[in-house]
Amino acid sequence: MQRVRRFTRFRIRPAVHRDTRPVRIAAWTVGGEPVPFAEAVKERFAPFTLGQAWGRPWDTTWFEVSGEVPGEWAGEETELVVDLGFTGDQPGFQAEAMVYRPDGEIVKAIEPYNSWVPLPKSGPFRLLIEAAANPIVQVPYEYEPTAMGDKATAGEEPLYRLKQLSVAVREEQVWELLQDVAALDGLVDVLPEQGSRRAEIVVALERMVDVMDPEDVAGTAARGREVLAPVLAGRAADSSLIVSAVGHAHIDCAWLWPVRETVRKVARTFANVLDLSESHPEFVFAASSAQQYAWLKEHQPGLFERVRAAVAAGVIRPVGGMWVESDTNMPSGEALARQFVLGKRFFAEEFGVDSEEVWLPDSFGYTAALPQIARAAGARYFLTQKPSWNETNAMPHSSFLWEGIDGSRLFTHFPPAETYNSDLGAADLARTERTFRQKGAARHVLGLYGWGDGGGGPTREMLAAARRKHDLDGSPRVRMDDPDSFFRTAEAELPAPPVWVGEMYLELHRGTLISHARSKRGNRHSEALLREAELWAATAALRGNTPYPYEELRRIWETVLLLQFHDILPGTSIAWVHQDAERDYDRVESELQALVASALDALGGAGGGGEGEGDDGRAPVAANAGPYPLHGVPAAGIGPTSPPQAAAPHQVNDRFVLDDGALHVEIDGRGTLVSVVDTVAERELLPQGVAGGVLQLFRDTPREWDAWDINDEDKRSGHDLVEPVSISIADDAVVVRHERGQTAITMWVRLSEGKLTYAFDIDWHESQKLLKLAFPLDIRTDRSTSEIQFGHLHRPIHQNTSWDTARFETVAHRWVHVGEPGYGVALANDVVYGHDIRNAQAPAGRPMTTVRLSLLRAPRYPDPSADQGRHTFSVSLRPGGIPEAIADGYALQLPLRTVRGAAAQPLLEVSDPAVVVESVKLAEDRSGDLVVRLYEAHGNRSRATVRTHFSWREAVATDLLERSVDSEALCEATPEDGVALELRPFELLTLRFRDPVA
Repeated sequence: MQRVRRFTRFRIRPAVHRDTRPVRIAAWTVGGEPVPFAEAVKERFAPFTLGQAWGRPWDTTWFEVSGEVPGEWAGEETELVVDLGFTGDQPGFQAEAMVYRPDGEIVKAIEPYNSWVPLPKSGPFRLLIEAAANPIVQVPYEYEPTAMGDKATAGEEPLYRLKQLSVAVREEQVWELLQDVAALDGLVDVLPEQGSRRAEIVVALERMVDVMDPEDVAGTAARGREVLAPVLAGRAADSSLIVSAVGHAHIDCAWLWPVRETVRKVARTFANVLDLSESHPEFVFAASSAQQYAWLKEHQPGLFERVRAAVAAGVIRPVGGMWVESDTNMPSGEALARQFVLGKRFFAEEFGVDSEEVWLPDSFGYTAALPQIARAAGARYFLTQKPSWNETNAMPHSSFLWEGIDGSRLFTHFPPAETYNSDLGAADLARTERTFRQKGAARHVLGLYGWGDGGGGPTREMLAAARRKHDLDGSPRVRMDDPDSFFRTAEAELPAPPVWVGEMYLELHRGTLISHARSKRGNRHSEALLREAELWAATAALRGNTPYPYEELRRIWETVLLLQFHDILPGTSIAWVHQDAERDYDRVESELQALVASALDALGGAGGGGEGEGDDGRAPVAANAGPYPLHGVPAAGIGPTSPPQAAAPHQVNDRFVLDDGALHVEIDGRGTLVSVVDTVAERELLPQGVAGGVLQLFRDTPREWDAWDINDEDKRSGHDLVEPVSISIADDAVVVRHERGQTAITMWVRLSEGKLTYAFDIDWHESQKLLKLAFPLDIRTDRSTSEIQFGHLHRPIHQNTSWDTARFETVAHRWVHVGEPGYGVALANDVVYGHDIRNAQAPAGRPMTTVRLSLLRAPRYPDPSADQGRHTFSVSLRPGGIPEAIADGYALQLPLRTVRGAAAQPLLEVSDPAVVVESVKLAEDRSGDLVVRLYEAHGNRSRATVRTHFSWREAVATDLLERSVDSEALCEATPEDGVALELRPFELLTLRFRDPVA
């Protein structure tokens, strides 16, 4: 095989192209952000030579290439062969280009492993190549800080040298021989070493070398193919798996490149797909993310129309139905719902397509709420491969039913090749056979092939591999297929599939719950503002006859949903991406604040706040966008408020004391809690001899994947921050200040209504450190409860099994709860997602439970400046149950908004606090119907009546796309008596009120 491989590399491969001839080259460098073809073609191009350097980081160079295909090549397959200066690294992480004809029509893209362009059969030609000098930011397994991720620090030196631009004849027989050898050579490495099939292949490959003339590869290629034909004709075993091969190109909306570059990556990938489809009628390509199609429509309308035609022809299959392939841990329930609402509406309106699968191959774990949300959007199937990355435990199934918190189920498949970037090579197919968990019960699996992460998608070599492995001895059978056909076949052959219940926790990338806290704050705040804007705009539309801002809200939702992409919200992109994200969040806030102010003004109040009467004589009132009454203001209403007074702190000896009659709190000179007594229950919350409310700083040096990972062993290197530079009383707060080098941490501790609240202002300048806030509690329990989308989740907090041990950092939204029968403690927050909850033993030997909230990190890759600067957090603690936890979470996320004006009755009221209104808006179809989304929040069967303060013709249940559906939850509905509901635990329900009138 050493001889075979040497012959292949140095004889066959170089002989694929012959009679290489030069072309004329000229170039123009943009010197800034990309420009469209119509602008570039007008510029003055200067002569350029092979070997010349080009491409400052993130810049673009346009090459004008002209030449002639000789007449004697008539009938030959001629190509322009391009090497922009490619390295051996994976495509998608370096230079790439788009090729245009002089009239602006796109030909195809140029990638490191797809570096050819078809040429006319003969005569002159002229092409323009838009070459992107994207720097190589990813160096696998090094994860060293890099300046390349920020345009301001990336430097000015050119990154690449133009290696090749030439016209050549492609020797088809040599190319086909190369594909024959690749298919068989791959099998040599995966078949049993002593097996007869492997020996047969090795002998045939040896004979192929023997019969060929190394000085005349093109002339003897057919002879070599004849030798290999018998072994290529060997048929697969009857028991072989059947791989449904679907073309794919997972394109990150941003990652090691900015969003603006993804816009071009999308165009390049679709151009390659369209080119392939012209010569391969069996080819099917699946692509998700409505956002990426929308970019194509906006920036490359001609290419988009070709894509539209390919969708109609069945070549391109829009899949997933989401706006982007989002993170699923941190977005709110309503945001995940809108991923489907906006994504599916785009696919339906542009292509007439309604995909039935959820397509998330690369997100960092999957919330237990997703099955219900997906089913409510009309999905039946779910695809991912990410759990194959688990560090500790392998998922037990490949094809199974995934059950969510409300009992909804999705038929789920993990492609057993454990990649979305397969090349259909022998290694991937052997892994498919080896890791498929349902062997014996099922034979059908999915294989996603194509260079992903922006690498250009499938190649002609991959399609050649698929053809050879259609029925090849030693390999699974490969069938060109589409996702929908695969899922229906796989579902049918497993009539009683196994069931996985609850979240699919990724035992890796746990640090994504913490990295880039400002983006996470922007997300949480934007979700809250969108709720407010829609609620008050809908109320104003019904009450004040004010136009509803459909377009503005849709555009803002598109921005927020894009920023929930699984490499933006998790904080794992280069600096440029997060700088853009923070600017986008600032703009979103400004626009939403204006919409809220306008709607409240239309309702009779001025959008601005104020303590006393304004110039117009209107008194201050408060707008409550939350689902529960707050300080005297009804849920979703406007009225006068009576905010509670915080307990006045005072000092007793060396302790600071707060007492409001419900809690008695003592803080020592270290700034830590030494006593928290529930005076109503007569119970101390802290374990004897253990301090609470402690800031803890840990080393944070992951083994790899800096911004993605935290490792449990780093907890061995932590220490408590218990030496404040000052502690004092300021108004109603005990103020504790810590300083550590350039880092300054100030926290205000307040007590009101039996709730202890921490407010943090942190100027953070650490490197590879992790900051947590710890609350040890005198609670004996073996599980914690965490809020997720449209409900909550119980998780074990012991370490009985490897699954429990691996789950050492978990996601929660606005609150967590730990408790014993009859007593518990709720901790809420305004922006934290990462939590670390374990049971342990106090020094006195009694059991305790420690809840830690993960506040900040400081990873160095891919953004060496990640999280540097100012951050604010709020955290509250109080005794209570899950209902109190839910209320506290909403109160922190949706505080009262002070306005001047008149009280306004809410549009609706819900009789049972277990049934929570999550969204109030006008219908997407602009009919003026009112849409209300609510869910059962306590985990019980709950009955409630929704009483409305407006008239309506009919109330119906709908899916997320606001299409009427049958629902057992809706019992009866009249404008006079309201809507009577009976919801299952965590059931999600959307109500549509037709023809509402105030």
